Amino acid sequence: MLLKDKVAVVYGAGGAIGGAAARAFAGEGARVFLAGRTAAPLDKLAGDIRAAGGTAETAVVDALDEAAVDAFVDGVAERAGRIDVSFNAIGYGDVQQPLMEISVGDFLHPIATAMRSQFLTTRAAARHMAARGSGVILAFGGGGPQTLPGLGGFKIALDALEGLRRQWALELGPQGIRVVTLKSGGIPESVPDGFPGKEAISDSLVEATQLGRTATLTDVGHVAAFVASDLARTLTATDVNISCGAIVD
Repeated sequence: MLLKDKVAVVYGAGGAIGGAAARAFAGEGARVFLAGRTAAPLDKLAGDIRAAGGTAETAVVDALDEAAVDAFVDGVAERAGRIDVSFNAIGYGDVQQPLMEISVGDFLHPIATAMRSQFLTTRAAARHMAARGSGVILAFGGGGPQTLPGLGGFKIALDALEGLRRQWALELGPQGIRVVTLKSGGIPESVPDGFPGKEAISDSLVEATQLGRTATLTDVGHVAAFVASDLARTLTATDVNISCGAIVD
């Protein structure tokens, strides 16, 4: 097992991406702590993980609340004795409109949400990882040179996330902590059922790839587990591109 005896914290675990990573972490032997704003999806995920033989605990945590994040992470470290992996996959609540039409508040919201949450969760975990001289910080949704019209502040938030990742990696590397983002170009399975235009969105995501297919949620989990493992110990200060060629580096 890639993550046997490791302790992993997953924010946004109630969502499709966070849930996929949590299942994969647990399947590879990690003890997972599932954090999110709503208890029901966390409890369901934890039940599924336990039924499959894994270990999972849940906590309702607002990943934008500094005191709540610090208390949650300190509690995990106290109960589990360590934190090896921190993965932040929360949604940014973006409104996608052309820049000439979007309000200032809607434009700034995903940028501020991404930066605040990723900063808080990374800092909280790093305090405990540094004491052990090891750890992995993962984020989802890295940038790339391409963009599309009408995305509002969403793509800019992803680009800002890459800048934050670079800074954290530089400052945490001497403490043995790796910092990596995963970028996908879009996961059709993560679009909610009944979402307007879901089929067209899925088709456009596939069309943009070079392989004629997109990454699946299972792919996300497998790659996240690998990057979090010691097999990827040389990876830091970088992103891992699982876009099937939709994002050309």
